[in-house]
Amino acid sequence: MTKSHLLVQNGALWVQMHQAAGGKERVCVCAIQKAHLCWTTGRWCLPFSRSSADIYDFCSVMAEAHQAVAFQFTITPEGVDLQLSYQALSHIYQSGLRSWKKRISRMRNSVIKGVYPASPSSWLFVVIAILSTLYMQSDPSMGLIAKIQENLPLSLSLSSQGQTMVSALVFSTLLWLSLILTLRFCLKLLLSYHRWMFEQHGCISTATKVWVPLVRLLSGRKPLLYSYQTSLPHLPVPPIKDTLQRYLLSVRPLVDDEGFERLTKLAAEFERNLGSRLQRYLKLKALWATNYVSDWWEEYIYLRGRNPIMVNSNYYGMDFLYVTPTPLQAARAGNTITALLLYRRKVNREELKPSRVPGTVIPLCAAQCERMFNTTRIPGEETDVLQHWQDSEFVAVYNRGRFFRLWVYRAGRLLSPREIQFQIQRILDDPSPPLPGEEKLGALTAGNRVPWAQIRKKYFSSGVNKRSLDCIEKAAFFVTLDDQEEGMMGDDPEGNLDRYAKSLLHGKCYDRWFDKSFSVVVYKNGKNGLNAEHSWADAPTVAHLWEFTLATDAFQLGYTTDGNCRGEVERNLPPPQRLSWEIPAEVQEQAVASLTVAQTLADDVDCHVFPFRAFGKGRIKKLKMSPDGFIQLALQLAYYRNRGGFCLTYEASMTRLFREGRTETVRSCSSESCDFVRALDAGEQPEQCKKLFRQAVERHQNLYRLAMTGSGIDRHLFCLYVVSKYLGVESPFLKEVLSEPWRLSTSQTPVQQMELFDLVNHPEYISLGGGFGPVADDGYGVSYIIVGDNMINFHVSCKHSFSETDSHKFGVHISQALRDLMNLFSTDPKATAEASREDKKRM
Repeated sequence: MTKSHLLVQNGALWVQMHQAAGGKERVCVCAIQKAHLCWTTGRWCLPFSRSSADIYDFCSVMAEAHQAVAFQFTITPEGVDLQLSYQALSHIYQSGLRSWKKRISRMRNSVIKGVYPASPSSWLFVVIAILSTLYMQSDPSMGLIAKIQENLPLSLSLSSQGQTMVSALVFSTLLWLSLILTLRFCLKLLLSYHRWMFEQHGCISTATKVWVPLVRLLSGRKPLLYSYQTSLPHLPVPPIKDTLQRYLLSVRPLVDDEGFERLTKLAAEFERNLGSRLQRYLKLKALWATNYVSDWWEEYIYLRGRNPIMVNSNYYGMDFLYVTPTPLQAARAGNTITALLLYRRKVNREELKPSRVPGTVIPLCAAQCERMFNTTRIPGEETDVLQHWQDSEFVAVYNRGRFFRLWVYRAGRLLSPREIQFQIQRILDDPSPPLPGEEKLGALTAGNRVPWAQIRKKYFSSGVNKRSLDCIEKAAFFVTLDDQEEGMMGDDPEGNLDRYAKSLLHGKCYDRWFDKSFSVVVYKNGKNGLNAEHSWADAPTVAHLWEFTLATDAFQLGYTTDGNCRGEVERNLPPPQRLSWEIPAEVQEQAVASLTVAQTLADDVDCHVFPFRAFGKGRIKKLKMSPDGFIQLALQLAYYRNRGGFCLTYEASMTRLFREGRTETVRSCSSESCDFVRALDAGEQPEQCKKLFRQAVERHQNLYRLAMTGSGIDRHLFCLYVVSKYLGVESPFLKEVLSEPWRLSTSQTPVQQMELFDLVNHPEYISLGGGFGPVADDGYGVSYIIVGDNMINFHVSCKHSFSETDSHKFGVHISQALRDLMNLFSTDPKATAEASREDKKRM
């Protein structure tokens, strides 16, 4: 029988616990989190402030008290009787064992990565070879072994034979390390070769034919996730003359003759004077920095932004289009959380295969995976900071205005999906109301950054608020159990799909934690999705994670016939921990102010998501052209019809061929694309239009290749601008270049793990991809994903506040443009003509 007494006295909560057993009274002492035990006036004291929040938090923990007791003692006249709880000690042991296993695994992987492209076992081969030659009275070291033997510090304590053996081992090790460095240098040289990207199919040069087997030879051994990192080349600084020429070519179709002449003069003056000086500083940085762009890009484009990151920076990913694996919210959350944690385990153990250029053996940089989990963007008054923790055994959960900490490990093992479902259901069934100010606390992450930084520093730096905020920020990721139903459903599937996108992009503006590296959203009807913060990684990295999650959820973990997760449940699991807060009036007022800013931004976003089913990459490839180039030309045609002109167009390309590479801009609006669009719109002869179209697609592909291989335009000019700011000099040319608006911002979400999805037997398991908000107030944001051979999914966004943009009308123009381009090359355009009439009805 246990008795507990709570006494509020002198601003502290006093606890006396008595357990009657065997005729003795025992005082139990347990390590309760968020409390400090001290001995004062003969009592055990937990120094809580006198608030209902603290008492609530303490009482919820007390319900599990005797499960958490690792030891207890009895004070009697005969002495102290100490008793241990072997169950609690077992949990501590298992948790510590898991931690040590992770450390050993990291050490093992560090050794394997450190010697790549060789293997640790190759050291033994070199040693045996050297010792064998010495045994045959031959000296392969040409006297170096003897020199080492002369300088051995242990020469007095070893025999002559022992000294020779040790000297041979030292020489073998040095030779082995030299061979590793040589192989790594050779692999880096091979990976620096990019001419293969510019060669036409069937016209491969002799150099490329020799290069391919050499790359396969040096990278043939099974690599870990980060094995190639030290072998990847550094991003080169392109010649400033080449960058300026490419820039002028990109703006030629967008300005009149007078404007182009003015820009030409500005560029020439910049190259002669300030440009060469800035270029020298940039080359100096490139010599010692791993990547001369990435750190500045992360800091100045993302972390120094003071506007809301919701909509403006964060992006989203969607669930399957046609399928919801289970209608049970808790079950879907259980499998989704499990799949994400299994992916984290693979990242930690480096068991994921390194990403490669599709269809090749060329590796891509994996540095962005390092901060995928246990990462939060911390607000600052001048700049934010990305904070990453090595490990986390819990996730943060939000439901109906309450925050919870959900432990996903117990005694060192990952909970089963069924156990996580059980814990999630406990949260859903919890009837407790939000604490004052708790429900809309997340709005602080959705508003402007400076007020959030100031409030965080003042009210979340100590006490219960800091402890609860730590639970969110140090969590593996954030989970929202949304009380809405979303997806393509009901009488208005298209409209519901658009609302689904808006929900993932911003939600209610307070029910997501936008600072987390990513937040998972699980809806009431079992649909899910995620919202990702942009500064730590780009969309392909998150897309890789989400593909694995969806495939593992549906095809590996699966569900029972009644929709529950598989597995058994340990019924004595401690319940999820409700987080406590003391939120003063000033914080609540700022949360309301941030919510007002965020809500205004969210209400202004116009989203439209639609699957294009008339054809996909299968038919485009039959025309022997790039699917991406085809779609980009369709977007140029659609924008021309929608706005009556052309604009500066941003297409994201990756530079992960280089170490710590991120993105580069492909300026998709070119002179060739404009010539084609005008010709098609003017009704010129089909053959002439086909010729112009192929020229435009080839030009686009060349621009894409240049961007991928480090010869883009915008990152180079951006870094020159940063150097000018450091030096305190002004450049009219750079100022004008960097102030040009991107009225059409586009991005393709690549499908990287198609082998995880069986679209032949399960064609309904099609991913919708994801999208982002508009970059310019008077422009469009367009994301697309090419799924299989017969579908392309589009995500279009713009702002209601600009009367000349409309995401639905632009979506119709995109569909029509795609069909018109296919009609241009189709011998039987009847099917596409019929679909075109359907598009006109939608307008």
